[in-house]
Amino acid sequence: MKATDRTPADLLRSALAADPSRPLVTFYDDATGERVELSVTTFANWVAKTANLLQGDLSSEPGDRVALLLPAHWQTAVWLLACASVGVVADLGGDAAAADLVVSGPDTLDAARACSGERVALALRPLGGRFPQPPDGFLDYAAEVPGQGDRFQPYAPVDPQAPALIVAGAEYTGAEVVERARADAPALGLTGPGSRLLSGLPYDTWEGLSAGLYAPLATGGSVVLCRHLDRLGEDALAQRIESERVSATATASGR
Repeated sequence: MKATDRTPADLLRSALAADPSRPLVTFYDDATGERVELSVTTFANWVAKTANLLQGDLSSEPGDRVALLLPAHWQTAVWLLACASVGVVADLGGDAAAADLVVSGPDTLDAARACSGERVALALRPLGGRFPQPPDGFLDYAAEVPGQGDRFQPYAPVDPQAPALIVAGAEYTGAEVVERARADAPALGLTGPGSRLLSGLPYDTWEGLSAGLYAPLATGGSVVLCRHLDRLGEDALAQRIESERVSATATASGR
């Protein structure tokens, strides 16, 4: 990663330039058995399409607040980088009523309806599948995103010093996200390119976001992001660590 990278979107661009074919996010859902692996190229393509949806169809502008009512999931990671690409503020678990736009999973649709702006719903089905029936009052992300452009260019340059992320009540600029992610890397066992971190932490704290996305991205590593990891037995977890060539782990207490 380059020292000149000052926003999360910069980090992704540098990762794409350095080694586009390597894995970046490998996602497991141990409630459904789902496994998805995204290379840097594939992840960046999802980010570009989502950023185009945000900026184009949804008319989001730098400084707008997007409430992300989503769990730790590969599509949440995509939305976080798409928000960073446009320059909007990603508010994890934020108040939908105070947001300009809300992005909701299937379990938080009622809370999301408090948003008076655009509403987007994610089914969080395997392979990014659609809702069988789109929720009333919401765009179905899986139906809207495929037709978006594969390249993204923001209308205005993203200011690294502008607010970019809100999580657990704390606000961070894009530059702060990058700096904190780099600073977290040694304690997480991320020693540089090729490091592979397994994270079972939720996305509702900075620690979870850093381990589950930002720190691996900032150091040229990759993440094995596990949802519902508590449903996996110790032997199965050890087998996953071996099969995925995990070099470090960040899991909840007792795992």
